Order: sequence, then structure tokens, then C-alpha cells
Amino acid sequence: MKIRAAEDDDLVGIRSLLATCALPTEDVPTVPVPGFLVAVDEGGAIVGSVGLEPLGADALLRSLAVALHLRATGLGTSLLLAIEREAKACTYASLWLLTTSARQFFEHHGYSAVERVDVPDEVRETAQFMRLCASTAVCMRKHIA
Repeated sequence: MKIRAAEDDDLVGIRSLLATCALPTEDVPTVPVPGFLVAVDEGGAIVGSVGLEPLGADALLRSLAVALHLRATGLGTSLLLAIEREAKACTYASLWLLTTSARQFFEHHGYSAVERVDVPDEVRETAQFMRLCASTAVCMRKHIA
């Protein structure tokens, strides 16, 4: 398994993986954004993804997905650690995310739930917060600075 920066040719595979994992695809950029990573298997197939959406001093962690047959193998943790290194290199102060199914995974990695009323405007105004993620999704944050 190799984790690397996403390339233009990866976008179809990323969208397919996200759809398989029941994650939003409509806001996946048409070109990879800085900090968007993919995990590829020996055959070059995309089996994991994760991205950052800049929000001023912070960033939104998005599209953390792992192919179903590779869940519970540590790939999700590897992707999370890799994107956190990217975020630190970009000097973001905190990472934010929304999740409906992976709260325990993120708590295990140092993220804490934040009440929606306490979320800063930069996060609240993202497509994920406003329309793509369910209103029941848990908002979480991790200070990384």
C-alpha cells in the first residue's frame, strides 16, 4: 500500500470510492487540491482517500474513506496520520470534521466533539456543514498546532 498526493487521473477513482463508502461526491474538486491524498494498492487502484479544505487558520478534514475490504487493517489510521502531517506542514491550528459513523475512530485519535453552536463561521459555511452532511453528523475538532 502506498499513500501519495492525488493526481488528476485519480479523481474518478476517488469519487467511486467515496460513493461506495456512502460519502458525498458532488463537491469533490475537478482537480486535486493541495493536501488531498490517496492510498493505492499494488495494482494502482485507489483504496483510500483523505483531503483538507483550507478554512483560514484551520482546515476541514474531508473524504477519509477506506475500501470496505481493507477496513480494520490500519489504513484509515495511516491516512489520518499522513493528512495530519500535511496539515501541520501547512501550519493549520486545528482540523475540523463531520462524521455520522466514525466518531469513536476519531476520538481514539484525539478529536473531540464540538457542539454545532460553538463551531466557527468558517466551518459552518462549508458545503459539508450546510448541505452535504446530515444534520445529525457529529462535528469534531483536533488542535494540531
